[in-house]
Order: sequence, then C-alpha cells, then structure tokens
Amino acid sequence: MAKAFASQGDMTEKAITFDEIGEGLWAFTAEGDPNSGVIIGDDSVMIIEAQATPRLAGKVIEKVRSVTDKPITHLVLTHYHAVRVLGASAYGADQIIMSDTARAMVAERGQEDWDSEFQRFPRLFEGHESIPGLTWPTTTFSGSMTVYLGRRRVDISHPGRAHTAGDAVVFVPDQNVMFTGDIVEDRSACYCGDGHFSDWGRTLDVIAARDVDAIAPGRGGALTGRKDVARAITSTRDFLDSTYAPAARVAARGGSLKDAWDAVRATCDPKFSDYAIYEHCLPFNVSRAYDEARGMDTPRIWTDKRDLEMWEQLQG
Repeated sequence: MAKAFASQGDMTEKAITFDEIGEGLWAFTAEGDPNSGVIIGDDSVMIIEAQATPRLAGKVIEKVRSVTDKPITHLVLTHYHAVRVLGASAYGADQIIMSDTARAMVAERGQEDWDSEFQRFPRLFEGHESIPGLTWPTTTFSGSMTVYLGRRRVDISHPGRAHTAGDAVVFVPDQNVMFTGDIVEDRSACYCGDGHFSDWGRTLDVIAARDVDAIAPGRGGALTGRKDVARAITSTRDFLDSTYAPAARVAARGGSLKDAWDAVRATCDPKFSDYAIYEHCLPFNVSRAYDEARGMDTPRIWTDKRDLEMWEQLQG
C-alpha cells in the first residue's frame, strides 16, 4: 500500500509545550511541528517564526499572553518556507526581519513553496483563508544586525548556508541562548529539499563554536544545557552525513535517483525512522542530495506538481 503523500495522513493535533530556556526567553514546541521562539525585552516582545497560518500564530500569541502583556513589535523569520512565515499578519509587528537572501527567495520561489507546502501539510494549513498573501519583510540584513528591546540586545545573523541559502539565527547574549531555526533539529528529520549539504556542516560548526547554554531548534524539544545542545548538533550532523554520503556514492558511479533512494534508506532507516516527519522528508532529501552530488549548487524549485511526481517515483 502506498504511503500517504508527505504529511497528508497526519491530521492529529499536537500537544503544545512552552518552555522557558532563559530569563524572558521561551520555546513554543509541538511534538515535531514547526517551533516558534519568544524574546521578552524591557518594553516589547520579539517572536521568532510566525507559524503557517494566523490560526496557528494565535496559539503562540496565547502562550505569550500567559507570561507578558508587552506588545509584540518584532518578528524574525529565519527563512522563507511557508510553514514558518504565512502566519505573520496575526502578530501586528512593526518590523518583520529576514536576511537579504531569504527575501530574494520569497521573490523567486515563495508562491511555489506556498502551493507545495499547502499540499504537503493540510493540518498546518487549516484556516488558510485568513492568510493575506506572501509574507514580505520590512527589514533585511546581509551578514548580521542587532536589535535592542530596551536594554536587551538581540543579535541576528546569517551563519552560512544550511537548511536554505538564507538561514538566520537569533542570539541573546545576556542569557547565552540561541534560536537556530531549522539549522538544528532534535529528534526530527531535517528537511533538506532546499538545503546545501556541503555547507550545512560548516554552519553547524559556527553554531557549536558559540558554546551556548540553550537552543530552541526548528523542530523538537527545547535544548537546555550544553550537553543537550551538543547532542542535538551531533545528531543533526549525523542525519545530514547519513543522507548525503550514500546519495553521493551512487551519483559518482552514475547510478539513478532510485538507486540513491535505496542507498539512503539502508543507512538512515535504522537510525532515524522514528524521527518526526521522517517519511515526509526522505524523498525530498534524497532528491536534493542526488542533485547536489551531481553539481547542482542551487536547489531546484519545488512545485505542487513536481512534489507529486517525485513522491510517486520514490515513495509511492
């Protein structure tokens, strides 16, 4: 029997957790669904990741209001993916911040990504009628920028290509805490369909070198303590290496995409099959790894049609 496409078979609402990972710093998580972060400053609040719809953003806002009544003034979007950005209108933030590259990717492939992810994640897009359109930043940066929420300093930077070409991380120096977006995951498959395997490991090195005390990852539980941080960075690296190396070996000998699929499954299934969204991500990951190994530096744009064709070839 063919597997349900992507996450179309996952219609169970996830249990939400809201963990304080530093003074005034919170991680909103939901059993492998996309996470959000909260930074409470002296007189205002910054949110990291908007969620897929205003409906889901409302759940983040509800948790924020359980700990502070300060206005939400800043929204940081670590990359352009629809499940991260299309709930932005709910926050009413004065500033919506992305990297320059992430904004360019909205322009290049934002609508295609929306159509693609809408098809992949029907549960996350319940209430999609309230999405007003593509989310565009009001503020962009190239290498890094700093925002002050009163006296609280927040550093936003682009540490290198990884999950996408334009990933950002958010660092709060006074608590030595970082929000990494999907560069780091915990017990969740990395989605690599728009990724850069050759750079991702070096980007993880940049994050590891910061020696932070806590991380809010893109998916999975909050990581508190350097032991948990190191474990998640190591497991993320292992997931990437275990995906790319078998695909690259197949590509080097002129094998097919289906050959790469079989080789990656043989390596990854024993280690990662119980990870959140594993079966969803794997065909997209193998396709991208195979392309990159054959010299394709820029990921091809996923469309709702290409998604289904690839899925049928590999997973269907």
